[in-house]
Amino acid sequence: MTSLALGPSWLDPTTLISTFGLIGILAVVFAESGLLIGFFLPGDSLLFTTGLLVAGGRLLPQPLWLVCLLVVAAAVAGDQVGYAFGRKVGPGLFRRTDSRLFKQENVAKAGAFFERHGPKAIVLARFVPVIRTFTPVIAGVGRMTYRTFVLYNVIGGVLWGAGITVLGYFLGRIAFVRDNIEFICLGIVLLSVLPVLFELARARRPRAAESQT
Repeated sequence: MTSLALGPSWLDPTTLISTFGLIGILAVVFAESGLLIGFFLPGDSLLFTTGLLVAGGRLLPQPLWLVCLLVVAAAVAGDQVGYAFGRKVGPGLFRRTDSRLFKQENVAKAGAFFERHGPKAIVLARFVPVIRTFTPVIAGVGRMTYRTFVLYNVIGGVLWGAGITVLGYFLGRIAFVRDNIEFICLGIVLLSVLPVLFELARARRPRAAESQT
């Protein structure tokens, strides 16, 4: 399979899967779901590509039900770790200095998203790159009721983890998609990157306006 990565080759879903297999998929899903340093990982495109490859019988010989079960477990476990981290760190997270892998801006965006949507933000954030990494941490910082968090975490993990994988699987059974899988993967990567680029552009506009005044 031809690699069509937009960034480092190891971030390309097909390269990652061909190198690390199912273990690599689960590690990325876990890290992007709950580890603050995992916000840049290709979650959406990786899951969709996983479904495509399971349907095509290439690289991933495991049955769909097993892949979905393990992906959901990794996604739920990742959010649980993020929530526990937020409860432990608490307000100190908002005083942490910026670094190459941590930006207070991302924490603020996740906080605003959580305040706007309430507990259902745990589910909705799954489908928003970057935000999904920080939302469980914010829920922990805000001392969200644990039982409520677990409920929404499981729902979100199933809808996102299994949903996108199954979508890729059934589309992968279509002849046109199966015969052009490399270009389909590239399109998914582009779509998953667009929200991040949009947020970056929107954040830079006020800064540019301030510099001109």
